[in-house]
Amino acid sequence: MNNFDWTQLLNPEFYINLQIGGVQIGLYIVLFIIFAETGLFAGFFLPGDSLLFLAGIYSKDLIQNMITIESDFINVTLLSLLVAAAGIVGNTVGYWFGAKSGYYLFKKEDTFWFKKKYLLQSKDFFEKYGGKAIIFARFLPIFRTFAPIVAGIVSMDKSKFMFFNVLSSFLWSFILIFSGHYLYGVFLENFGIDLKEHIEYIIIIIVLITTVPVLFKLLKKRVHIK
Repeated sequence: MNNFDWTQLLNPEFYINLQIGGVQIGLYIVLFIIFAETGLFAGFFLPGDSLLFLAGIYSKDLIQNMITIESDFINVTLLSLLVAAAGIVGNTVGYWFGAKSGYYLFKKEDTFWFKKKYLLQSKDFFEKYGGKAIIFARFLPIFRTFAPIVAGIVSMDKSKFMFFNVLSSFLWSFILIFSGHYLYGVFLENFGIDLKEHIEYIIIIIVLITTVPVLFKLLKKRVHIK
């Protein structure tokens, strides 16, 4: 038996291909991670964007964890729908948690799982963009974890929240999963490049695309304060 390498936890491909007793459970792990990242404040460190992009590449393998479907389009569409549903449920739980916990979270001391600065940054972000913050936050690490919680804390209208919750979840899941799926085909057919062999570069590129704008915004804000 091969020794477990803890660095695998940083690789989304590990979760996608995970199996227990020879049974593939990648689909269920992906759905749980999406739920946790959008519904549990401890999920901010999970690999949401890169995970969905890679899930698009492995869409057929993931759906086969549940059911065998020959149609490639139906596989990727079904996966996107399942992920969207997990994201909707996750955000709803986050909203409920925020509504119930109130400002207790703002008084909570920092722990490994909870960083108050992320909550404060999300609050500023939410106050600036309102309901649209739910959509923007879906595509931004950390913010998508705390945005629904903040929405609950500030008592955002439930129907308004659910509208943006559903819309953002569908946009996020379909854009990233379909991008991963069809870009894989384009690179393989037109350039002979198998993206599955360059997973590490994909992860780095997606992390840069999603985090650099956030870091730039925070640095700009800090310089402005000084």
